[in-house]
Amino acid sequence: MRKDQNLGEYLRAQGVSRRGFLKFCSATASLMALPPSAIAQVADALAKARRPSVIWLSFQECTGCTESLTRSHAPTVESLIFDAISLDYHHTLQAAAGHGAEAARMAAMEENSGEYILVVDGSIPVGNPAYSTIAGISNLDMLKETAANAFALVAVGTCAAFGGIPHANPNPTGAVSVSDIVTDKPIINVSGCPPIPVVITGVLAHFLTFGTIPELDALGRPAAFFGQNIHDRCYRRPFYERGQFAETFDDEGARKGWCLYKLGCKGPTTYNTCATLKWNEGTSFPIQSGHGCIGCSEPDFWDKGGFYNPISAGMWGSRDALLGAAAAGAALGVGSALAARARKKKAQAAEEA
Repeated sequence: MRKDQNLGEYLRAQGVSRRGFLKFCSATASLMALPPSAIAQVADALAKARRPSVIWLSFQECTGCTESLTRSHAPTVESLIFDAISLDYHHTLQAAAGHGAEAARMAAMEENSGEYILVVDGSIPVGNPAYSTIAGISNLDMLKETAANAFALVAVGTCAAFGGIPHANPNPTGAVSVSDIVTDKPIINVSGCPPIPVVITGVLAHFLTFGTIPELDALGRPAAFFGQNIHDRCYRRPFYERGQFAETFDDEGARKGWCLYKLGCKGPTTYNTCATLKWNEGTSFPIQSGHGCIGCSEPDFWDKGGFYNPISAGMWGSRDALLGAAAAGAALGVGSALAARARKKKAQAAEEA
């Protein structure tokens, strides 16, 4: 794609039909929680958009965020939108190395000053910056230098957004998040370990459409994707309300798909769109695969009581609190069932009368 070519021209040259493009715009508007009336605006803005320069820095991370991105299950048009951005620097994906790689980063910063998007994955060590360096430059110095003239930053993954696993106790490197270092630029936190690729796409599409960052929640995450907790949208929620919980991973309740709350599921306190967008081309997500949510898109998830401790036992209280929560859940389930039976009997009586 030429730098003077807009996205609409590029997509037409690639053989993407107008119908296919509008279908993508409709899905994008839905993902961004926009009304149907906004679809035309999204399509018009995307078609005229010039590809933005993107610099991607990877610090203390496992490359899982990049792996997630490269395995995006989106339609062809979505893949082309990733092709339509100018990914000018990425340690893993770029062909250049050594001095050539750093020259590309500096050139992108100079040519697109004030307009480029800086994507960061991985936490930043501040206890001893020498724990992680690139081209002889500490992560801390590289972040400060590259963020200085960026339009906005996207912290991809929980390590960049909240410190993640490197930040967990005892945190030997003094790992911190992007927002702990950069305080004078807009920052979008796309948390998750790793994050869902479509969420990254939605953030990009919003920027291309409106030239601004999307609405964010209290933790700086896109509200369209992190506005509800997993529990509220989980297909196992009815079992929770009926007080039906799996006690072990291989008991009858587990085989019947009952709620995994007692087995440590953090769905009630985790905000993400896993239950709706899912993974592997929308095939499944951890709870559907039989494992409770570990809360990986939340701050300090690694230190909050362990994966298999219920919320009330590990994260927020004692085992007595667990018994109370379980009893409350069971009572709620019983109450719902009794109310349903009462309504059914009342309806039957009315029908007989």
